[in-house]
Amino acid sequence: MSHVRVIPALLLTDRGIVKTVRFDEETYIGCPINAVRVFNANDVDELILLDIQATGQGRRPDPERIREIADESLMPITVGGGLRDIEAVREMLACGADKIVLNSAAIEIPDLVSQCAGRFGSQCIVVSIDARRDGDRWEVFTRRGTTATGRSPRELAVEMQEQGAGEILINSIDRDGTWDGYDLELVESVATAVGVPVIACGGAGSVEDLGRAVAEGAASAVAAGSLFLFHGRRRGILITFPTREELSRVLGPENVRARL
Repeated sequence: MSHVRVIPALLLTDRGIVKTVRFDEETYIGCPINAVRVFNANDVDELILLDIQATGQGRRPDPERIREIADESLMPITVGGGLRDIEAVREMLACGADKIVLNSAAIEIPDLVSQCAGRFGSQCIVVSIDARRDGDRWEVFTRRGTTATGRSPRELAVEMQEQGAGEILINSIDRDGTWDGYDLELVESVATAVGVPVIACGGAGSVEDLGRAVAEGAASAVAAGSLFLFHGRRRGILITFPTREELSRVLGPENVRARL
């Protein structure tokens, strides 16, 4: 059995790293290179970088910035934001990304996922699904949570898997940056519908939340921002990562990769 990946998710803007609350209320964190160095020192499994301005500005992530981060990183990195065609994906992979994330474009551009998977392989294609809860159901939103799609995250995940996505990143807009824990029902609804790894994201406020996403939400991996960027709910900036002992306690030692 493979270990459970624990993944910092960093949101990039032209200022540097920020952290949002429910996709709004940006707090500036700092330089991505400094964060990468901290995560390198903690032998982190991998890193997700999402340029949250790219789609709205009609551009892709800055290739020089991605190359600089990739050159510094000892971890595999996954890059997303504004990737809307084969050439944009190719550029990010050439800059050092190991995987790429498709979000709005996966829905707006028919067959983009299948084209990318066919060209580069499913193993490097992650589809990110952002969802809001409405009573006992959820709806997928695109363009940084501003555009309703009328789609169910569970059904969309199945469709994206059929198109060739190698992983699904399921993110709760309602829980983003709240420290209230993952929406475990949302995570489970997606994880039990597909056969590819599902990464839980949105709301982690403790190491225990990571364990719950796996044990109760059936997630294959867990991603978080605030938990690794702030010291407690008062949001004092402190880039950190759980120790192997802490992760072993909540995930089980058999699910934690031996640190190098």
